[in-house]
Amino acid sequence: MKKLINDPVDVVSEALRGMAAAHPELRVDLPERIVFRGDAPVRGKVGLVSGGGSGHEPMHGGFVGPGMLDAACAGEVFTSPVPDQMLAATVGVDGGAGVLHIVKNYTGDVMNFEMAAELAAAEGVEVVPVVTNDDVAVQDSLYTAGRRGVGVTVLLEKLAGAAAEEGRHLAAVAEVARRVNETGRSMGMALTSCTVPSAGQPTFDLPEDEIEIGVGIHGEPGRRRVPAAPAREVAEMLVEPILADLDFTGSDGVLAFVNGMGGTPLLELYLMYGEVASILEKSGVRVARSLVGPYITSLEMAGCSVTLLRLDDELLRLWDAPVRTPGLRWGV
Repeated sequence: MKKLINDPVDVVSEALRGMAAAHPELRVDLPERIVFRGDAPVRGKVGLVSGGGSGHEPMHGGFVGPGMLDAACAGEVFTSPVPDQMLAATVGVDGGAGVLHIVKNYTGDVMNFEMAAELAAAEGVEVVPVVTNDDVAVQDSLYTAGRRGVGVTVLLEKLAGAAAEEGRHLAAVAEVARRVNETGRSMGMALTSCTVPSAGQPTFDLPEDEIEIGVGIHGEPGRRRVPAAPAREVAEMLVEPILADLDFTGSDGVLAFVNGMGGTPLLELYLMYGEVASILEKSGVRVARSLVGPYITSLEMAGCSVTLLRLDDELLRLWDAPVRTPGLRWGV
């Protein structure tokens, strides 16, 4: 195992320490492993809290700031944060308008966020959870009951964050979040495995001449293993199940998101985006906005995922709204 670390036990804490040094506009609670926007809580604004296991950076801590999250909780690598972290984050961003919990559909995340919401309610904080479950690859996995929450989570954090920044009340922000989850779908693939620092060996074995289609962001098995194939064919394997699951044709178009799993260079991601765009054009799907890059990763796994989100005028405006975070920034 070759990694730029000191001790595997200290990876998350030391990464957060580095993040605090690199981004003084954020407030990082190192003992609690929580990243706050520097001005939290913002009086009268709905607070947005998310979190999950580390190893998926920039999600979630890299999406904290004006226009996105108010706080993010970091668990150990590929391990859910604990309820006490989530409670501290929730109370810490409550500006009197309530808090939205954005939760990926993984059993540990869902259970711990539920416990934190109950504890927060006992302290007088209104909490509404929204669970993302956009992965069309499998119905159940090693970590979930139902579909996994993956790429749509990034888009939802941006869009709900923009709605909250406008001063909308909690129910209205939650409605935007639910609509995004309902109208977005994702599918991923892996060329290689990844190595969790504490494990010291690859999460799964993938022969050099095979790829995994439908893999999860923790290395969970996908739909099938197939022989390595050209990018054009891989794009078809990812896009076709998405289009079969939801109708994305329509005049308002879609947001097309090609995400890198951590070990794939932008050269290849843009090549993949070109293939995805070609498939969508032939399928009568108009691309209104795009996003390409490593935004929800799996350590150093090589591979990518495709996410499509059906847009309307409101979501398009919220997407274009200013955002200022370490991982996503425009309009400011």
